Amino acid sequence: MRFVLLDRITSIEQNKICAEKKLSMAEEYLADHFPGFPVMPGVLILESMIQTSAWLMRVNSDFAHSMVLFKEAKAVRYKGFVAPGQTLSIESTVHQSEGNVWTFKCEGFIDGKSCCNARLSLIQFNLQDTNPGSAAEDEQIVAHYKQLFGLLQHKPLSAVST
Repeated sequence: MRFVLLDRITSIEQNKICAEKKLSMAEEYLADHFPGFPVMPGVLILESMIQTSAWLMRVNSDFAHSMVLFKEAKAVRYKGFVAPGQTLSIESTVHQSEGNVWTFKCEGFIDGKSCCNARLSLIQFNLQDTNPGSAAEDEQIVAHYKQLFGLLQHKPLSAVST
């Protein structure tokens, strides 16, 4: 993940996670999307849902895999805009998991009203699965995600239980 769209994880359970993205006028892409009517692009709303689901996948597998990648989106629906000053609240629930591919049902809300939903598939693996010499890289990546997870929960990592 090269950038983090989520501001915080608000709750996490065995098969459900909730996260938030507060949209600020300072977001650079708003200057172009759309001039005079700034709204969060749909692809970034989708990416927020993907990142939320990826965190649930990591936690549920006890950070066993260094790589969690987006595989597929189905039934994506946008029902409203996310404008500066609003908070996009995202809920993602595990729908199905088969081996290293998991499917999630996601929904986004603005002020309690649904503004988007999708069914997402993600895949998880380790670099060493195809390159046995990559174990150290896997460990570094997992350590990075554990630290980032602690920050997103606004708790020190030592207080995070997975």
